[in-house]
Amino acid sequence: MKTSQAELLHASSVPVAGAVRATQVRWRIFLILLLLAAINYIDRASLSVAMPLISAEFQMTPALEGLMLSAFFWSYALMQIPAGLLLDRFNARGIVGVATIGWGAFQALGAIATGWTGLLITRIGLGVAESPIMPSGAKLNGNWLTANERGRGATLVDGGAPLGTALGAIITTALIATFGSWRLAFVIAGVGTMVVGAWAWWYIRNQPADHPGVNQAELDHIKAGNVIAKAANGPKSKMRDLVRSRSVLAMFAGYACYNAVFYGLMTWMPSYLHQAHGFDLKSMGGATFLIFMCGFIGEIIGGALADKWKAAGGAPNKVMRSMFSGAALMAALCILGTAYATNATLVVCLLCVALFFIRWCGMYWCLPAILGGKSRSGVLGGAMNFWGNMSGVLVPILIGLIVQYTGSYFLALIFFVAMAIGLMLFSGLIDYRETEQ
Repeated sequence: MKTSQAELLHASSVPVAGAVRATQVRWRIFLILLLLAAINYIDRASLSVAMPLISAEFQMTPALEGLMLSAFFWSYALMQIPAGLLLDRFNARGIVGVATIGWGAFQALGAIATGWTGLLITRIGLGVAESPIMPSGAKLNGNWLTANERGRGATLVDGGAPLGTALGAIITTALIATFGSWRLAFVIAGVGTMVVGAWAWWYIRNQPADHPGVNQAELDHIKAGNVIAKAANGPKSKMRDLVRSRSVLAMFAGYACYNAVFYGLMTWMPSYLHQAHGFDLKSMGGATFLIFMCGFIGEIIGGALADKWKAAGGAPNKVMRSMFSGAALMAALCILGTAYATNATLVVCLLCVALFFIRWCGMYWCLPAILGGKSRSGVLGGAMNFWGNMSGVLVPILIGLIVQYTGSYFLALIFFVAMAIGLMLFSGLIDYRETEQ
Protein backbone atom coordinates (compact mmCIF):
# COMPACT_ATOMS: atom_id res chain seq x y z
CA MET A 1 0.00 0.00 0.00
CA LYS A 2 1.29 3.48 -0.89
CA THR A 3 2.18 5.66 2.11
CA SER A 4 0.99 9.28 1.94
CA GLN A 5 3.26 12.29 2.48
CA ALA A 6 1.26 13.24 5.58
CA GLU A 7 1.77 9.75 7.07
CA LEU A 8 5.50 9.90 6.37
CA LEU A 9 5.77 13.29 8.01
CA HIS A 10 3.81 12.06 11.00
CA ALA A 11 6.03 9.00 11.31
CA SER A 12 9.17 11.14 11.19
CA SER A 13 7.97 13.14 14.19
CA VAL A 14 7.29 10.17 16.48
CA PRO A 15 10.14 9.69 19.00
CA VAL A 16 11.84 6.32 19.26
CA ALA A 17 11.93 4.72 22.72
CA GLY A 18 15.30 5.19 24.39
CA ALA A 19 16.44 7.80 21.86
CA VAL A 20 18.33 10.92 22.93
CA ARG A 21 15.94 13.82 23.46
CA ALA A 22 16.23 16.46 20.74
CA THR A 23 17.30 19.95 21.74
CA GLN A 24 14.86 22.82 21.14
CA VAL A 25 17.17 25.45 19.66
CA ARG A 26 14.83 26.11 16.73
CA TRP A 27 12.05 27.24 19.08
CA ARG A 28 14.41 29.48 21.05
CA ILE A 29 15.36 31.17 17.79
CA PHE A 30 11.71 31.79 16.95
CA LEU A 31 11.03 33.16 20.44
CA ILE A 32 13.87 35.63 19.80
CA LEU A 33 12.21 36.54 16.48
CA LEU A 34 8.92 37.07 18.36
CA LEU A 35 10.73 39.45 20.70
CA LEU A 36 12.30 41.33 17.77
CA ALA A 37 8.94 41.64 16.00
CA ALA A 38 7.29 42.92 19.20
CA ILE A 39 10.06 45.51 19.68
CA ASN A 40 9.58 46.41 16.02
CA TYR A 41 5.97 47.41 16.71
CA ILE A 42 6.78 49.05 20.05
CA ASP A 43 9.31 51.32 18.33
CA ARG A 44 6.80 52.09 15.57
CA ALA A 45 4.20 53.08 18.14
CA SER A 46 6.53 55.34 20.12
CA LEU A 47 6.08 58.28 17.77
CA SER A 48 2.29 58.09 17.90
CA VAL A 49 2.35 58.14 21.71
CA ALA A 50 4.84 61.02 21.87
CA MET A 51 3.31 63.00 18.99
CA PRO A 52 1.36 65.50 21.16
CA LEU A 53 4.61 66.51 22.92
CA ILE A 54 6.69 66.51 19.72
CA SER A 55 4.10 68.45 17.77
CA ALA A 56 3.95 71.18 20.41
CA GLU A 57 7.76 71.41 20.65
CA PHE A 58 8.35 71.57 16.89
CA GLN A 59 5.15 73.59 16.17
CA MET A 60 3.93 71.03 13.65
CA THR A 61 0.68 71.32 11.70
CA PRO A 62 -1.69 68.33 11.38
CA ALA A 63 -0.45 67.85 7.82
CA LEU A 64 3.13 67.57 9.03
CA GLU A 65 2.05 65.14 11.74
CA GLY A 66 0.45 62.94 9.08
CA LEU A 67 3.61 63.09 6.97
CA MET A 68 5.73 62.14 9.97
CA LEU A 69 3.50 59.20 10.88
CA SER A 70 3.49 57.87 7.32
CA ALA A 71 7.24 58.25 6.66
CA PHE A 72 8.09 54.96 8.36
CA PHE A 73 5.59 52.93 6.34
CA TRP A 74 6.68 54.24 2.94
CA SER A 75 10.37 53.41 3.42
CA TYR A 76 9.51 50.13 5.17
CA ALA A 77 7.26 48.97 2.32
CA LEU A 78 9.60 50.04 -0.48
CA MET A 79 12.53 48.16 1.07
CA GLN A 80 10.73 44.83 1.42
CA ILE A 81 11.72 43.32 -1.94
CA PRO A 82 15.35 44.55 -1.78
CA ALA A 83 15.56 43.15 1.77
CA GLY A 84 14.24 39.80 0.56
CA LEU A 85 16.80 39.70 -2.26
CA LEU A 86 19.58 40.42 0.23
CA LEU A 87 18.39 37.58 2.45
CA ASP A 88 18.44 35.11 -0.44
CA ARG A 89 21.86 36.37 -1.55
CA PHE A 90 23.56 36.52 1.86
CA ASN A 91 22.46 35.20 5.26
CA ALA A 92 19.65 35.89 7.71
CA ARG A 93 21.81 35.97 10.84
CA GLY A 94 24.03 38.88 9.82
CA ILE A 95 21.16 40.85 8.29
CA VAL A 96 19.00 40.43 11.42
CA GLY A 97 21.85 41.67 13.62
CA VAL A 98 22.73 44.68 11.45
CA ALA A 99 19.07 45.59 10.91
CA THR A 100 18.14 45.47 14.61
CA ILE A 101 21.17 47.47 15.73
CA GLY A 102 20.49 49.91 12.89
CA TRP A 103 16.87 50.52 13.76
CA GLY A 104 17.76 50.90 17.44
CA ALA A 105 20.31 53.56 16.43
CA PHE A 106 17.73 55.46 14.34
CA GLN A 107 15.24 55.27 17.22
CA ALA A 108 17.81 56.74 19.62
CA LEU A 109 18.98 59.39 17.11
CA GLY A 110 15.44 60.77 17.00
CA ALA A 111 16.13 62.16 20.48
CA ILE A 112 18.69 64.66 19.18
CA ALA A 113 16.45 66.06 16.43
CA THR A 114 16.15 69.84 16.65
CA GLY A 115 13.23 70.08 14.25
CA TRP A 116 10.69 68.01 12.36
CA THR A 117 13.00 67.52 9.35
CA GLY A 118 15.65 65.72 11.39
CA LEU A 119 13.04 63.58 13.09
CA LEU A 120 11.51 62.72 9.70
CA ILE A 121 14.89 61.46 8.47
CA THR A 122 15.22 59.16 11.48
CA ARG A 123 11.73 57.74 10.84
CA ILE A 124 12.63 57.00 7.23
CA GLY A 125 15.82 55.34 8.46
CA LEU A 126 13.81 53.34 10.99
CA GLY A 127 11.61 51.99 8.18
CA VAL A 128 14.61 51.01 6.07
CA ALA A 129 16.37 49.28 8.98
CA GLU A 130 13.30 47.36 10.17
CA SER A 131 12.44 46.09 6.67
CA PRO A 132 14.39 42.77 6.75
CA ILE A 133 12.98 41.42 10.03
CA MET A 134 9.75 39.80 8.82
CA PRO A 135 11.29 38.35 5.61
CA SER A 136 14.09 36.99 7.83
CA GLY A 137 11.45 35.07 9.76
CA ALA A 138 10.24 33.53 6.50
CA LYS A 139 13.81 32.63 5.53
CA LEU A 140 14.58 31.00 8.88
CA ASN A 141 11.20 29.22 8.78
CA GLY A 142 12.36 27.40 5.66
CA ASN A 143 15.81 26.62 7.06
CA TRP A 144 14.94 25.51 10.58
CA LEU A 145 11.41 24.07 10.71
CA THR A 146 9.70 20.98 9.33
CA ALA A 147 6.44 21.06 7.40
CA ASN A 148 4.52 20.27 10.59
CA GLU A 149 6.15 23.17 12.48
CA ARG A 150 5.88 26.03 9.98
CA GLY A 151 2.54 27.28 11.31
CA ARG A 152 3.84 27.76 14.85
CA GLY A 153 7.03 29.38 13.56
CA ALA A 154 5.08 31.79 11.37
CA THR A 155 2.68 32.82 14.12
CA LEU A 156 5.51 33.30 16.62
CA VAL A 157 7.14 35.81 14.28
CA ASP A 158 3.94 37.53 13.18
CA GLY A 159 2.58 37.47 16.75
CA GLY A 160 4.93 40.34 17.51
CA ALA A 161 2.50 42.66 15.72
CA PRO A 162 -0.46 42.39 18.12
CA LEU A 163 1.83 41.86 21.12
CA GLY A 164 3.93 44.94 20.31
CA THR A 165 0.80 46.97 19.55
CA ALA A 166 -0.73 45.98 22.89
CA LEU A 167 2.42 46.75 24.88
CA GLY A 168 3.81 49.67 22.89
CA ALA A 169 1.55 52.41 24.15
CA ILE A 170 1.88 51.26 27.77
CA ILE A 171 5.69 51.03 27.68
CA THR A 172 6.29 54.31 25.84
CA THR A 173 3.82 56.18 28.04
CA ALA A 174 5.48 54.75 31.16
CA LEU A 175 8.94 55.82 29.96
CA ILE A 176 7.77 59.35 29.18
CA ALA A 177 5.95 59.62 32.52
CA THR A 178 8.94 58.25 34.47
CA PHE A 179 11.63 60.41 32.90
CA GLY A 180 9.50 63.41 31.93
CA SER A 181 10.95 63.48 28.41
CA TRP A 182 10.08 61.90 25.08
CA ARG A 183 13.76 62.25 24.11
CA LEU A 184 14.97 60.06 27.00
CA ALA A 185 12.21 57.56 26.19
CA PHE A 186 13.50 57.33 22.59
CA VAL A 187 17.11 56.86 23.77
CA ILE A 188 16.18 54.09 26.22
CA ALA A 189 14.05 52.32 23.62
CA GLY A 190 16.79 52.62 21.00
CA VAL A 191 19.62 51.38 23.21
CA GLY A 192 17.47 48.51 24.46
CA THR A 193 16.73 47.51 20.85
CA MET A 194 20.45 47.53 19.98
CA VAL A 195 21.26 45.27 22.95
CA VAL A 196 18.59 42.77 21.90
CA GLY A 197 19.89 42.94 18.31
CA ALA A 198 23.41 42.03 19.41
CA TRP A 199 22.04 39.13 21.47
CA ALA A 200 19.98 37.89 18.49
CA TRP A 201 23.05 37.96 16.25
CA TRP A 202 25.04 36.02 18.87
CA TYR A 203 22.44 33.25 19.18
CA ILE A 204 20.87 32.84 15.73
CA ARG A 205 22.49 30.71 13.03
CA ASN A 206 21.50 30.42 9.37
CA GLN A 207 21.38 26.61 9.32
CA PRO A 208 20.74 24.05 12.11
CA ALA A 209 24.08 22.34 11.44
CA ASP A 210 25.91 25.61 12.18
CA HIS A 211 24.51 26.03 15.71
CA PRO A 212 26.64 24.67 18.58
CA GLY A 213 23.54 24.08 20.70
CA VAL A 214 21.81 21.73 18.23
CA ASN A 215 22.31 18.05 19.01
CA GLN A 216 22.16 15.23 16.47
CA ALA A 217 18.59 14.30 17.44
CA GLU A 218 17.27 17.78 16.64
CA LEU A 219 19.29 17.89 13.42
CA ASP A 220 17.91 14.50 12.33
CA HIS A 221 14.37 15.63 13.17
CA ILE A 222 14.67 18.76 11.00
CA LYS A 223 16.33 16.89 8.13
CA ALA A 224 13.78 14.08 8.17
CA GLY A 225 10.80 16.43 8.06
CA ASN A 226 12.20 18.43 5.16
CA VAL A 227 13.69 15.57 3.10
CA ILE A 228 10.33 13.78 3.01
CA ALA A 229 8.49 16.96 2.02
CA LYS A 230 11.09 17.71 -0.66
CA ALA A 231 10.97 14.23 -2.14
CA ALA A 232 7.21 14.38 -2.55
CA ASN A 233 7.25 17.28 -5.02
CA GLY A 234 8.50 18.21 -8.44
CA PRO A 235 11.47 20.22 -9.73
CA LYS A 236 12.59 23.49 -8.19
CA SER A 237 10.54 26.50 -9.32
CA LYS A 238 12.08 29.40 -11.19
CA MET A 239 11.42 32.93 -9.97
CA ARG A 240 9.64 34.02 -13.16
CA ASP A 241 7.26 31.07 -12.82
CA LEU A 242 6.63 31.79 -9.14
CA VAL A 243 5.54 35.40 -9.64
CA ARG A 244 3.04 34.27 -12.28
CA SER A 245 1.62 31.35 -10.31
CA ARG A 246 -1.91 31.48 -8.97
CA SER A 247 -0.78 30.53 -5.47
CA VAL A 248 1.81 33.31 -5.20
CA LEU A 249 -0.53 35.98 -6.62
CA ALA A 250 -3.30 34.81 -4.26
CA MET A 251 -0.78 34.94 -1.38
CA PHE A 252 0.04 38.59 -2.20
CA ALA A 253 -3.66 39.53 -2.46
CA GLY A 254 -4.69 37.59 0.65
CA TYR A 255 -1.95 39.14 2.76
CA ALA A 256 -2.93 42.62 1.54
CA CYS A 257 -6.52 41.93 2.65
CA TYR A 258 -5.29 40.63 6.00
CA ASN A 259 -3.20 43.73 6.63
CA ALA A 260 -6.03 45.98 5.46
CA VAL A 261 -8.11 44.70 8.37
CA PHE A 262 -5.30 44.67 10.94
CA TYR A 263 -3.68 48.02 10.11
CA GLY A 264 -7.09 49.63 9.68
CA LEU A 265 -8.13 48.54 13.16
CA MET A 266 -4.71 49.32 14.65
CA THR A 267 -4.75 52.92 13.42
CA TRP A 268 -8.45 53.81 13.69
CA MET A 269 -9.90 51.63 16.45
CA PRO A 270 -8.94 53.95 19.35
CA SER A 271 -10.59 56.90 17.59
CA TYR A 272 -13.63 54.75 16.78
CA LEU A 273 -14.04 53.69 20.42
CA HIS A 274 -13.67 57.30 21.59
CA GLN A 275 -15.92 58.99 19.03
CA ALA A 276 -18.57 56.34 18.45
CA HIS A 277 -18.84 54.89 21.96
CA GLY A 278 -17.57 57.65 24.26
CA PHE A 279 -14.47 55.90 25.66
CA ASP A 280 -12.15 58.14 27.65
CA LEU A 281 -8.36 57.89 27.38
CA LYS A 282 -8.00 55.32 30.18
CA SER A 283 -10.80 53.01 29.02
CA MET A 284 -9.69 53.38 25.39
CA GLY A 285 -6.15 52.27 26.31
CA GLY A 286 -7.42 49.34 28.34
CA ALA A 287 -9.75 48.18 25.57
CA THR A 288 -7.00 48.47 22.95
CA PHE A 289 -4.64 46.42 25.11
CA LEU A 290 -7.29 43.73 25.68
CA ILE A 291 -8.31 43.51 22.00
CA PHE A 292 -4.76 43.19 20.66
CA MET A 293 -3.71 40.73 23.39
CA CYS A 294 -6.63 38.55 22.25
CA GLY A 295 -5.11 38.80 18.77
CA PHE A 296 -1.74 37.62 20.06
CA ILE A 297 -3.25 34.70 21.98
CA GLY A 298 -5.36 33.73 18.97
CA GLU A 299 -2.33 33.79 16.68
CA ILE A 300 -0.31 31.43 18.88
CA ILE A 301 -3.27 29.07 19.29
CA GLY A 302 -4.01 29.09 15.55
CA GLY A 303 -0.45 28.13 14.62
CA ALA A 304 -0.42 25.29 17.16
CA LEU A 305 -3.78 23.94 15.94
CA ALA A 306 -2.69 23.93 12.29
CA ASP A 307 0.56 22.11 13.03
CA LYS A 308 -1.19 19.57 15.27
CA TRP A 309 -3.78 18.89 12.58
CA LYS A 310 -1.10 18.37 9.92
CA ALA A 311 0.97 16.16 12.24
CA ALA A 312 -2.13 14.00 12.81
CA GLY A 313 -2.31 13.36 9.06
CA GLY A 314 -4.32 16.31 7.78
CA ALA A 315 -3.62 17.21 4.15
CA PRO A 316 -1.91 20.65 3.90
CA ASN A 317 -4.56 22.10 1.57
CA LYS A 318 -7.44 20.94 3.75
CA VAL A 319 -5.81 22.19 6.95
CA MET A 320 -4.68 25.62 5.76
CA ARG A 321 -7.75 26.44 3.65
CA SER A 322 -10.03 25.47 6.52
CA MET A 323 -8.03 27.46 9.07
CA PHE A 324 -7.65 30.61 6.96
CA SER A 325 -11.17 30.66 5.51
CA GLY A 326 -12.83 29.83 8.82
CA ALA A 327 -10.82 32.49 10.68
CA ALA A 328 -11.53 35.16 8.05
CA LEU A 329 -15.26 34.33 8.05
CA MET A 330 -15.46 34.55 11.86
CA ALA A 331 -13.67 37.91 11.79
CA ALA A 332 -16.02 39.22 9.09
CA LEU A 333 -19.10 38.20 11.10
CA CYS A 334 -17.77 39.81 14.29
CA ILE A 335 -16.87 43.08 12.56
CA LEU A 336 -20.29 43.11 10.86
CA GLY A 337 -21.84 42.70 14.31
CA THR A 338 -19.68 45.58 15.57
CA ALA A 339 -21.08 47.84 12.83
CA TYR A 340 -24.61 47.37 14.19
CA ALA A 341 -23.83 47.08 17.93
CA THR A 342 -24.68 49.98 20.23
CA ASN A 343 -23.47 48.53 23.54
CA ALA A 344 -19.83 49.44 24.22
CA THR A 345 -19.06 46.22 26.11
CA LEU A 346 -20.47 44.13 23.26
CA VAL A 347 -18.36 46.09 20.77
CA VAL A 348 -15.16 45.32 22.70
CA CYS A 349 -16.11 41.63 22.98
CA LEU A 350 -16.82 41.36 19.25
CA LEU A 351 -13.52 43.04 18.37
CA CYS A 352 -11.67 40.71 20.75
CA VAL A 353 -13.14 37.69 18.95
CA ALA A 354 -12.45 39.24 15.53
CA LEU A 355 -8.76 39.83 16.37
CA PHE A 356 -8.47 36.37 17.96
CA PHE A 357 -9.49 34.67 14.73
CA ILE A 358 -8.08 36.92 12.04
CA ARG A 359 -4.61 36.68 13.57
CA TRP A 360 -4.64 32.97 12.69
CA CYS A 361 -3.77 34.30 9.25
CA GLY A 362 -0.35 35.26 10.59
CA MET A 363 0.45 31.76 9.30
CA TYR A 364 0.77 33.45 5.89
CA TRP A 365 4.40 33.89 6.98
CA CYS A 366 5.02 30.17 6.44
CA LEU A 367 3.88 30.46 2.80
CA PRO A 368 7.10 31.95 1.30
CA ALA A 369 9.01 28.85 2.48
CA ILE A 370 6.22 26.52 1.30
CA LEU A 371 5.75 28.12 -2.14
CA GLY A 372 9.31 29.20 -2.87
CA GLY A 373 11.48 26.77 -0.91
CA LYS A 374 14.66 27.84 0.87
CA SER A 375 16.17 29.52 -2.18
CA ARG A 376 13.25 31.92 -2.79
CA SER A 377 11.68 32.34 0.65
CA GLY A 378 13.43 35.66 1.34
CA VAL A 379 12.35 37.50 -1.80
CA LEU A 380 8.83 36.00 -1.71
CA GLY A 381 8.49 37.06 1.94
CA GLY A 382 9.68 40.56 1.07
CA ALA A 383 7.29 40.83 -1.88
CA MET A 384 4.36 39.60 0.24
CA ASN A 385 5.19 42.10 2.98
CA PHE A 386 5.50 44.88 0.39
CA TRP A 387 1.89 44.39 -0.71
CA GLY A 388 0.76 43.98 2.88
CA ASN A 389 2.38 47.24 3.94
CA MET A 390 1.18 49.17 0.91
CA SER A 391 -2.25 48.16 2.12
CA GLY A 392 -1.21 49.45 5.54
CA VAL A 393 -0.20 52.78 4.02
CA LEU A 394 -3.35 53.32 1.97
CA VAL A 395 -6.11 51.89 4.16
CA PRO A 396 -5.77 54.36 7.08
CA ILE A 397 -6.05 57.22 4.57
CA LEU A 398 -9.11 55.61 2.96
CA ILE A 399 -10.79 55.08 6.32
CA GLY A 400 -10.17 58.72 7.20
CA LEU A 401 -11.86 59.83 3.99
CA ILE A 402 -14.82 57.51 4.59
CA VAL A 403 -15.31 58.82 8.14
CA GLN A 404 -14.86 62.44 7.05
CA TYR A 405 -17.41 62.29 4.23
CA THR A 406 -20.00 60.02 5.87
CA GLY A 407 -19.72 61.33 9.42
CA SER A 408 -19.70 57.78 10.89
CA TYR A 409 -17.65 54.60 11.10
CA PHE A 410 -20.35 52.31 9.69
CA LEU A 411 -19.02 52.10 6.11
CA ALA A 412 -15.45 51.86 7.43
CA LEU A 413 -16.42 48.71 9.36
CA ILE A 414 -18.22 47.33 6.30
CA PHE A 415 -14.98 47.90 4.34
CA PHE A 416 -13.16 45.72 6.91
CA VAL A 417 -15.84 43.06 6.44
CA ALA A 418 -15.24 43.12 2.68
CA MET A 419 -11.47 42.78 3.17
CA ALA A 420 -11.98 39.80 5.51
CA ILE A 421 -14.15 38.12 2.86
CA GLY A 422 -11.44 38.84 0.29
CA LEU A 423 -8.92 37.17 2.61
CA MET A 424 -11.19 34.12 2.82
CA LEU A 425 -11.56 33.86 -0.96
CA PHE A 426 -7.88 34.38 -1.85
CA SER A 427 -6.77 31.91 0.83
CA GLY A 428 -8.85 29.25 -0.91
CA LEU A 429 -6.86 29.66 -4.15
CA ILE A 430 -3.43 28.78 -2.69
CA ASP A 431 -1.77 25.37 -3.01
CA TYR A 432 -0.22 24.74 0.43
CA ARG A 433 1.82 21.65 -0.47
CA GLU A 434 5.57 21.95 0.05
CA THR A 435 7.71 23.11 -2.90
CA GLU A 436 11.14 21.69 -3.77
CA GLN A 437 13.69 23.26 -1.41
